[in-house]
Amino acid sequence: MPYDVIELAQKLISFPSVTPKDEGVQLYLAEKLSSLGFECFHLPFSEGDETVSNLFARIGTNAPHICYAGHTDVVSPGPVDKWTYGPFDGHIENNVLYGRGASDMKGSVAAFLAAVSSYLEHNTLKGSISFLITGDEEGPAINGTRKVLEWMEENGHIPDVCLVGEPTNPDHLGQAIKIGRRGSLNTIITVQGKQGHVAYQHLADNPAPKIVKMLDALNEYIFDEGSETFQPTNLEVTTIDLGDIKDDNIIRDSGRVKFNIRFNDLWTSKRLVETLHKILKGTGYDYDMRWFCDGESSLTEPGIWTQIVQDAVNDVTNLTPALTTSGGTSDARFISRYCPVVEFGGINRTIHKIDENARVKDLRNLAKIFERLIERTDKAPPNCFS
Repeated sequence: MPYDVIELAQKLISFPSVTPKDEGVQLYLAEKLSSLGFECFHLPFSEGDETVSNLFARIGTNAPHICYAGHTDVVSPGPVDKWTYGPFDGHIENNVLYGRGASDMKGSVAAFLAAVSSYLEHNTLKGSISFLITGDEEGPAINGTRKVLEWMEENGHIPDVCLVGEPTNPDHLGQAIKIGRRGSLNTIITVQGKQGHVAYQHLADNPAPKIVKMLDALNEYIFDEGSETFQPTNLEVTTIDLGDIKDDNIIRDSGRVKFNIRFNDLWTSKRLVETLHKILKGTGYDYDMRWFCDGESSLTEPGIWTQIVQDAVNDVTNLTPALTTSGGTSDARFISRYCPVVEFGGINRTIHKIDENARVKDLRNLAKIFERLIERTDKAPPNCFS
């Protein structure tokens, strides 16, 4: 019999797999996939002292090859005593499933697994289906999807198309499909000064006014007005730090500012950094700038793959989801380098919150959507995505 999405979701939620811990959840997934005929590969990757569990599983060898990308790690539940039901109990009340990961995104993983089991029960697979499951999506994303993709390329497993099962709908199923994501650049600016007494300012060099003028220059700069598919590039200051000195009569000897830029497809991180240097040098002050790009902007142009996903959603919901690029980042930013990728999953209203939940009806309908998506992809001409 095909797997039941609710039973699967409850079991997945029961594993307290807070990033980067696995707690056996991927072994459970591999057991279920193996019973369906999937070949499973456990792919732990390490950098430093941290080891992350990853799972790749595939059935079939022919095209078209569709890959479902997801994660079994979850964010911390926070104060457990504030949950109405235990965060890892998978409790159902009034046809609502409660638990960490119900929406982000163990419910989605369960829905795709249930969809695959149902499709294989009633059809002969023409192409291939695979799962790329990481335990590092909610964390630094260093030992997860990026390294699994490198392994997949080395071993001939790059798919024709990929679906990332992140929750994309604000309120109800059928609202939105994400076809791209903005890039993310994290930046730290350090300005040196000279410590001294506030009453003898001529003997000191206060970094604070320099930082204020630099931030004015950055905030006044208009990077762009958006592109055809993306909203305008946006800079947000996240930290201003002049040191943890208790005495209010001391001028600090240095200051530091952190900010994040979410940038659209008009920019690359390299061009953005060059522009930042130009803006900051225009203030006339010395500074040190360090930066890290979490991911470049990515976009899957509307075409056969996006249409298949839209049609599958419409088959079940009678709605045509919008093609959007809003929101934060996801592992789709890594996958877009290899094949067309879109994101569609459940409802994101309660993700990362106390009492995260998903309606039972929505999870069952999500499984139906995924099965229609698999069917439409499997029946597509083998070379239609190339």
